[in-house]
Amino acid sequence: MLGKADVDNPSAIPRAQLEQWTRDGHVEYLGDTDDIRPHIAASDVVVLPSYREGLPRVLLEASSMMRPIVTTDTTGCREVVTDGVNGFLCKVRNAVDLAAVLEKMLSLPPAERHQMAVRGRQRIVERFSEQSVVGAYLQAIERVSAAHR
Repeated sequence: MLGKADVDNPSAIPRAQLEQWTRDGHVEYLGDTDDIRPHIAASDVVVLPSYREGLPRVLLEASSMMRPIVTTDTTGCREVVTDGVNGFLCKVRNAVDLAAVLEKMLSLPPAERHQMAVRGRQRIVERFSEQSVVGAYLQAIERVSAAHR
């Protein structure tokens, strides 16, 4: 697990629980970081079992760095991951489904996981590149300006 602990979010995993999981050997907690890139580069799959999101930056970064993803079927996450194409979606707040989807990902041959990663990178370049985003903003501004003329 990577990320800030002890956040002021009531749905965050309590520090004591995280420490217990670490002691029990169920979790390796890597702490917080300002640069996630080395961690993504060292991973085979990026997993974000979120309850709700905006557009998760970590998923954009993971796809950009050609890593397949396991995340929840919720707003924001769905915009980055198409189930079975560049990763897998699991049910929100469903640990059993998350475990099944993780097993599904781990059972894929490496070549299939690599193809998911390639498709994820393509999606990021096509839909979320700076040029695409700026172009979308400019089109929106033009539509609003045209409506007010």
